[in-house]
Amino acid sequence: MPLTLEQIRTNCKKARESIERARTGHYALGAFNLDNQETLIAVARAAKAKNAPLMVEVSQGEVEAMGLDNVRDMVENYKQEYGIEMYINLDHSPSVEAAKAGIEAGYEFIHIDISQADHKATEEDIIAHTKEIVEYAKLTGALVESEPHYFGGSSNVHTEAIDYDEIKKTFSTPEGAKAFVEATGIDTFAAAVGNLHGSYPVPKVLDLELLARIRESIGCNISLHGGSGTPGHYFVEAVKIGVTKININSDMRRAYRDTLEKVLAENKTEYAVVKLMDDVIDSVQAVVEAKLDTFNSSGKAVVGL
Repeated sequence: MPLTLEQIRTNCKKARESIERARTGHYALGAFNLDNQETLIAVARAAKAKNAPLMVEVSQGEVEAMGLDNVRDMVENYKQEYGIEMYINLDHSPSVEAAKAGIEAGYEFIHIDISQADHKATEEDIIAHTKEIVEYAKLTGALVESEPHYFGGSSNVHTEAIDYDEIKKTFSTPEGAKAFVEATGIDTFAAAVGNLHGSYPVPKVLDLELLARIRESIGCNISLHGGSGTPGHYFVEAVKIGVTKININSDMRRAYRDTLEKVLAENKTEYAVVKLMDDVIDSVQAVVEAKLDTFNSSGKAVVGL
């Protein structure tokens, strides 16, 4: 059932208050990608078990697979069923039209990422499109996130090594972050400090000193994409610095697939797939719970206000 504009605005107001509490309390909301309903159940159960505020998110491929409104309705249903603080982020929305659709559907967080569809998009184009979404988001109060250039990697399990010499060429700078935030008016800046989409054979290394300088240069929220495969101590320090949103996808996908393959191998005569999903859900839930502890968000949920 569609939400009324009043309901959407209320949810967005709560989301803004939640992020402000995270900023003040030095913790981050985990943003966990959904592949299907089982993943959503795992995230919702983790939020309940840890009493933690969090986001679920879908990118364009997941929107096309599940439907923008269907995701919103499922999230609303599980939020009510479990009595949890949970929001929705439209992740890496590749166009103005797609981002506007997310705002109209009632998503509380919108990540407009023009460079996702066009890796060679100019900063001028990115700024212009981002400003348009910042203005449009005033309809509901949704929080808008963006960055001034393409962010590398993909939400998968990679076998190649990380080329840090190349990645460092795309690192955010305090000066660039400040200029972009001032030019666009965004609520959240997606910082690049060694984080990279996907998981890799070696752990990621974050430049925390650079992150601290970026934090000092801008007044808005900071997110970290590509959280999978990152040693937890980086996140412990990142939330102390002031990061309030951390994206996780590949670690969940690895747990999901590895567990599913094991369950299928052990149950070759069972064709009722629903009976095979308990262990899969449990394994994804365990990943989410561990992240919530690392992000210092366990015990921080506010429900019912």
